[in-house]
Amino acid sequence: MKVKHGLGYQNYEDMMSNHIFYIDKTNFITEWWEYADKVTLITRPRRFGKTLNLSTVECFFSNKYQGRDDLFEGRQVWENEALRKLQGTYPVVFMSFASVKSGYDETKANENMLDNVEAMKTAVKQVISDIYAKYRDIIKSEMFDENDRAFFASVNDNMTDKTAHVAIRRLCGYLEKFYGKKVIVLLDEYDTPMQESWLYGYWNHALSFFRSFFVTTFKDNDSIERGLITGITRVSKESIFSELNHLEVVTTLSDKYATSFGFTEKEVFQALDELKLSEHKQGVKKWYDGFTFGKHTDIYNPWSIIAFISKKGEYAPYWANTSSNSLVSALIQAGDVDAKKTVEDLMQGKSFTAPIDEQIALNQLEGNTNAVWSLLLASGYLRMIGREPLSAERKRRPRYTLTLTNMEVVFMFEDMVRDWFEMDAESSAYNDFIKAMLLDDLDYMNEFMNEIALKSFSSFDIAKNASCDDHPERFYHGFVLGLMVGLRDQYEITSNRESGFGRYDIVLKPYDRQKNSAYIIEFKVFKASKEKTLEDTVANALKQIEEKQYQMALTTDGFAPEQIRKYGFAFQGKTCLIGK
Repeated sequence: MKVKHGLGYQNYEDMMSNHIFYIDKTNFITEWWEYADKVTLITRPRRFGKTLNLSTVECFFSNKYQGRDDLFEGRQVWENEALRKLQGTYPVVFMSFASVKSGYDETKANENMLDNVEAMKTAVKQVISDIYAKYRDIIKSEMFDENDRAFFASVNDNMTDKTAHVAIRRLCGYLEKFYGKKVIVLLDEYDTPMQESWLYGYWNHALSFFRSFFVTTFKDNDSIERGLITGITRVSKESIFSELNHLEVVTTLSDKYATSFGFTEKEVFQALDELKLSEHKQGVKKWYDGFTFGKHTDIYNPWSIIAFISKKGEYAPYWANTSSNSLVSALIQAGDVDAKKTVEDLMQGKSFTAPIDEQIALNQLEGNTNAVWSLLLASGYLRMIGREPLSAERKRRPRYTLTLTNMEVVFMFEDMVRDWFEMDAESSAYNDFIKAMLLDDLDYMNEFMNEIALKSFSSFDIAKNASCDDHPERFYHGFVLGLMVGLRDQYEITSNRESGFGRYDIVLKPYDRQKNSAYIIEFKVFKASKEKTLEDTVANALKQIEEKQYQMALTTDGFAPEQIRKYGFAFQGKTCLIGK
């Protein structure tokens, strides 16, 4: 039977029945079962096979698939004789919170946040209600009484919060009583509603609801045999998992299950050989490699590899385009000056070092740059290329050297920054400003810079902890990121680097010296104690360029003075004046 390279399959039975391309990851079942942890939380970036692995576990253990040896014959897990006997012998509850993000209603964001909280809870209750519907026949059994049937009937889309908290635990009790075996509980994308609640401002309202749900489902549940939870991030134990002291957490930095999610390089290259795409190995490595789980390097994201194969060798940012990056975008936009400087470096292929805490405290993300890097590492946008050795005496968090994961992520960051400048109806303003600068049209530059300052760049002052003094710095680093996206094919763009006797703000060095000029840009904030007008501020900016000899790096590189344009940008609030 010819194998099909179809995208979008997350159900193991569907894949086997339709002969869809599959790299055998069933050894995960063997590992997970033999580790024998009561409840396991595994975090991996999106599109790394979390849902498929949970579906595989369900197909293997669930009594719905009793006698379905055909699904696993020839697979790694079938080599384990003891496990073979367990196939199809357990009641399994499989739920996903992937759709819970749909509870947010933007039209009510500024009216009544509690409406959005209730919408989120309703989405969770719908998930629980749908699960109950699958078992409505068992409650008819004579082994259950009227109280049991009454509770079963009370589980619906409009159930109370208290009912929702205990619903899965009660269902496990019914299933154990009916089948005579404890229950395996699987939960996919547990953190989707967590991220949504933080992003849209109702984290505190969601917190107590989910904390109660997780405790009653995975701890205060005598009918659970094993629990398996997956998500992208490890939400802080102190927030929703405070009472789950038996939870085994496996993150991207853990060695457990390191090759069970994602494709290894050996698996990828073998697939390319089989499909006569061997000549693309190094290109595929550059675009889609870069993930590290535990000590295992060279892990590839499955979605991109399958998409690349199905497109017969066409390169594109498949993984980066599969989902909204709104949380990442919001955090970087609201980040401080250092965060924006780091993003500048990352987009130029550089790395940085930061302490990493695997537990993400969502309510502490804003204003905590290191927490942002921890989130980006967990989400797959950053990869670890080095780790500072720890000694027994050192108590601080481990420090990691990080860089953008691969070519796909570079494109994603570029698109994200580009979107910042296209959020408003007059999205052409920024591009028009760049054109004006290249044409040395100072009047046009002033007109559009003031428009940008009032509109587009207001997004760089959205952090709650941003001060008025901090705003110009945040403004200019946002401006640099925009330049990098708009001009990176024509210019080498650097900021805050040493040259002459100081550190310039921005330098643009053209790749084509015959066609384009070089630029030095200095930003200054109006200070009433030193200057009378914005014109004075512009003059001081230009004076600083000359006195500090910022052009030295360019002249040393062979640029003649007439090839170098110098601009002073002066700010007073959101008013800007540019001079040369």
